[in-house]
Amino acid sequence: MTLPDRTAWLPRLPLLADRSVAMVHEWFGATGGSEAVFLAIADLLPHAERLVLWADEGVQTDRLRLSQSWLARTPLKQSKALALPAMPLVWRTLTNQKFDVVISSSHAFAHTVKLGDPEQTRHLSYIHSPARYVWSPDFDGRGSHPLLKVPRKVLQSADIRLSRHVHAYAANSREVQGRIKRFWGRDAVVINPPVDTYYFADAPAADRSQPRDYLLGIGRWIPYKNFDLMIEIADAAGLPLVIAGSGPEEERLRKLAAGARVPIHFEVRPERARLRQLYWGARALLFPAHEDFGIIPVEAQACGTPVLGLRRGGLLETVVDGETGFLVDSREPGPYAAAVRRLGELSPRRIQEHAATFSADQFAIQIAQWIDHAVR
Repeated sequence: MTLPDRTAWLPRLPLLADRSVAMVHEWFGATGGSEAVFLAIADLLPHAERLVLWADEGVQTDRLRLSQSWLARTPLKQSKALALPAMPLVWRTLTNQKFDVVISSSHAFAHTVKLGDPEQTRHLSYIHSPARYVWSPDFDGRGSHPLLKVPRKVLQSADIRLSRHVHAYAANSREVQGRIKRFWGRDAVVINPPVDTYYFADAPAADRSQPRDYLLGIGRWIPYKNFDLMIEIADAAGLPLVIAGSGPEEERLRKLAAGARVPIHFEVRPERARLRQLYWGARALLFPAHEDFGIIPVEAQACGTPVLGLRRGGLLETVVDGETGFLVDSREPGPYAAAVRRLGELSPRRIQEHAATFSADQFAIQIAQWIDHAVR
């Protein structure tokens, strides 16, 4: 899909001031990449209604102007898996209001929402991923149980049937663009998520002068993130490892770390400023996982920190192999340890310049262009 020149329509901001607009999102967590995308789009549409299935505890719904669905008043709010079959119905009974434009932020079924006559209402959908547990059970174990095979087929059929009214799709990566084409038979423009590259690049002098003497792993401590492999890589490279985040694998990872020959330090739920310190002090970020996009590798590169990662998914877009990091076709520690020895070949300045192309400003320009082109 070819989009028009970026500059001609910029004076039209704020977008769609003359239209009634609804923005819809799945469940709204306290922190998360999809929520950040939703709010970044909402900033361009300050008059839009903001509709979500429910908001998790701690989310300031009044400040964010979030209206929750009737599902938020049921016990299903406590279980995304149990709520999943009800979501298509919820999206069709969300509100009686009709809108000129609907923009959905979807990683499950939000793109099936219908808030007006398809002949009159323009529906745009930003896709974080077609529901993994429905379409990619090999990638997401939540949908892989044999007993879920028939329900999964039913949900796949409903997913396609109930989203035919969508006029335009945007995907957060080429990886997701390919899934949209493969699963739904639809085209999508790629608009990478916004990353606050300015914040991470503009660190205090004390952070920027650190010796960079450890490897770093950041994220949720769950199996597919491969933190156990990160411990093996650090061991093979002979460098300390810092593991930052939280998750259900903490106990197992601490046991593995106790047997390592190098120091392994855990940082549980570090604050944002501390994360920035950790990025700046790391020799490299380890990211041996298959992600749709991956905001963490971009944050690291904004700090001039190279990425050592798996040659899959979003890293093919966010890392320039041999310039801003090294990509590896293996899930064994040896090739990563070998790449550690080549880190001196990389330029921190080049790494930061590359990260800047994923800034929030770039996202705003591209998303505004997409909305304007699709609606007008």
